Amino acid sequence: MAPFDDLIRWLRVRPGLKAVDLGCGPGELTRRLAEMLPDSEVVGVDSSPEMLPKEAGFELARIEDFQGHYDLIFSHAALQWVDDHPSLFSRLWSCLKPGGQLLGQMPYNFDHASHQSAARIARNLGQSVRNFPMLPVEDYARLLFDLGAVDFQVILKVYPHVLADADAIVEWTKGTLLTAYTVTPDFLENYRAEVRKACPGSPVFYGFKRLLLTASKP
Repeated sequence: MAPFDDLIRWLRVRPGLKAVDLGCGPGELTRRLAEMLPDSEVVGVDSSPEMLPKEAGFELARIEDFQGHYDLIFSHAALQWVDDHPSLFSRLWSCLKPGGQLLGQMPYNFDHASHQSAARIARNLGQSVRNFPMLPVEDYARLLFDLGAVDFQVILKVYPHVLADADAIVEWTKGTLLTAYTVTPDFLENYRAEVRKACPGSPVFYGFKRLLLTASKP
């Protein structure tokens, strides 16, 4: 997975770390992270009992309720579901030990037609619209600075995906963005029509933006 590989290049590997993967899902990336950290304790945390592995090293909990003290706080494509990022990052920072590292990746494609269409259709069908709490990119750098971070970087990167057609974009979003909506047959029919109009042709280019950040605590 390219975003994970890009993020993990910033990882400062040291033995004996206490690390947490917030929003770990099925745990595949938690296991990969643990393999990279010798003689360390790595725990995966997720709020979905259906997704969370039934094995040691994984805990059922919400990111909103996260607490404890860690040498590494890692999160891959999960923090975008949590509201109020200034408060969230302040709380995560308070859970980071001195000398610790924060590593995070968040999808940042909310201005794309695939996302804008979903919100518009939900609104037209009388559904509540999920407002994602993402800040402007530069605000994350300012936020980390204000928290006292050192060696911090914030990068916005476009990951190019070449898909068969607009319907493939719809299938892509079913497992990510559309989980925030009630996808009725009417919703899906209208959504597919809008995405086809916005992304014609075959194959189709689907540029997906992601925000990657790293910060160290003095």
